[in-house]
Amino acid sequence: MAEPDLNQQIAARVRHLRADRGITLEALADRSGVSRSMISLVERAETSPTAVLLEKLAAGLNVTLASLFEPPAGTASPVARRSDQTAWRDPASGYVRRNISPHFHPTPIQIVEVTFPAGARVAYDAAPRQTPAHHQVWVLDGRIEVTVGEQTHELAAGDCLAFVLDRPTAYRNRTRKPARYAVVMVADPGLPR
Repeated sequence: MAEPDLNQQIAARVRHLRADRGITLEALADRSGVSRSMISLVERAETSPTAVLLEKLAAGLNVTLASLFEPPAGTASPVARRSDQTAWRDPASGYVRRNISPHFHPTPIQIVEVTFPAGARVAYDAAPRQTPAHHQVWVLDGRIEVTVGEQTHELAAGDCLAFVLDRPTAYRNRTRKPARYAVVMVADPGLPR
């Protein structure tokens, strides 16, 4: 479960991104497919949102999922110390994601490390984005399946899969051991994070 202060941070970030873009709750609900009441609960930190829900909000805000874990404001630095990297546990699948990239550094690249429990599965809808998000998944330890649209890719340690996040995507660990992988995301360089 996410720590209360991380839920507060996610809430502040979603509120900030929505306000910065001049998007109403109703407009974000229409864009994301998440109800207005659920968005309100997220923005007030009265729920522990799942990765699937946060991905829908990210798509509606036209940002990467990783950007929702950044503090709402801060100073850019080219270095991200491990102690400053945000780690979050998805309450639905139990996977733990850690944002590796420095916060607020002006780059279109974001790196996330995921520890995926044995038997876990998470599936994301293909929420439309104004700008495509390019992903590469590099398996560091273990084995996972990644399904992009209708195509399933079985990946082992050292394997890397590249795709555009424009179709339903699912991650699955069918093994009895946790897997660990890195996701490198590139959005349009002109997009605000």
